[in-house]
Amino acid sequence: MGRPSKYTEEFRRDAVELVRSSGRPINEVARELGMSHETLRNWVRRQDQPARPEGAAAGVGLSVADKDAEIARLRAEVAELRVEKEILRKAAAYFQGDGSVTSRFQFISTHRAVYGVKRLCRLLAVSRSGFYRWIAAEPDRRARAEAEDELADQIAAVHTESSGTYGSPRVTAELHAQGVRVNRKRVERVMRQRGIAGKHLRRRRRTTIPDPAAAPVTDLLRRDFTATAPDQRWCGDITYLRVGAGWLFLATVIDIATRRLIGWSINTHMRTSLVIDALEAAVAARGGQVDGVIFHTDKGSQYGSTAFAAVCDRHGVRRSTGRTGTSYDNALAEAFFATLKRELDVDRRTWACEADARRDVFRWIAFYNHRRRHSALGYHSPADYERTLTSATLQQIAA
Repeated sequence: MGRPSKYTEEFRRDAVELVRSSGRPINEVARELGMSHETLRNWVRRQDQPARPEGAAAGVGLSVADKDAEIARLRAEVAELRVEKEILRKAAAYFQGDGSVTSRFQFISTHRAVYGVKRLCRLLAVSRSGFYRWIAAEPDRRARAEAEDELADQIAAVHTESSGTYGSPRVTAELHAQGVRVNRKRVERVMRQRGIAGKHLRRRRRTTIPDPAAAPVTDLLRRDFTATAPDQRWCGDITYLRVGAGWLFLATVIDIATRRLIGWSINTHMRTSLVIDALEAAVAARGGQVDGVIFHTDKGSQYGSTAFAAVCDRHGVRRSTGRTGTSYDNALAEAFFATLKRELDVDRRTWACEADARRDVFRWIAFYNHRRRHSALGYHSPADYERTLTSATLQQIAA
């Protein structure tokens, strides 16, 4: 004797009626009732079968026509089960672990011509009305996707133009300058999704070697890297570039007010003449009249030399130095070199010859001064910022 069912006949009738009256998927109704969806599906099928005489076995007492009809019904049911199995198999391969509603709607849209929307929605436990709303929104989704692709192309163009150096803040600033209305978060998201990224820097080597015999020079800035006008305060430093089996050294002079590199020199040595040449270039760039400007450096022996002091005195340049081994005391010059090394990928490359290195550095300096957008200048380039200086912006520099 079989085990008695835990469901009453009344419960079965009500459950089947709930399925029919609600129009909802069997899976969803079964979940609400706390029962197996297959059990509920069998109840619905039995209700759809033609009534048999009480106590009659399947096929017993039926006419030939009725038997043929019953066989046809059973064959149709088996065929439907095979189709459902095929659909579920394809769906599992299609989803690849992503069974979200959007994925199900996409599957239904792709296969509706073959299997029909009603059947697919029932098997995948989604509503037909929801699917049709999703279909109606397709033009809007396509337009958004096209706009996203267009923005990605614009971002890639800006990134390429910067030699792959710009991150999302500068890319956003450049797009704004081109008239593209977009916020930084969206640019950041698109860059992350498309694998577009700015360059990052590794640790640098030490190039500051103090001269213990040099006369002490006062720190006139004390980490205050601000100025109310150009040619009030400059800063500079030396860095190195790997060339073949040797090195090139770059000395700089930067105007603190505008972040512009106004003087530089490149050579195969770090003698005092390297920093003197950079200073002379800066003085010439400013028309030869720089009396009273403060030039802040680290305590490297080149900057503490008698020859360098004499050149500064001749031009009326006031020397200032930070403490030894403290990068924060010359933070602006350090930040400039960090940018240069990151964007020229110095830590991962070696130039084959001095001419190649000079050409690339010169090209980058031109880009830096005239085109590269600086975060401290409201994402203007140093040259553009100098051209637009007013009394108001000069006050902003000092703020």
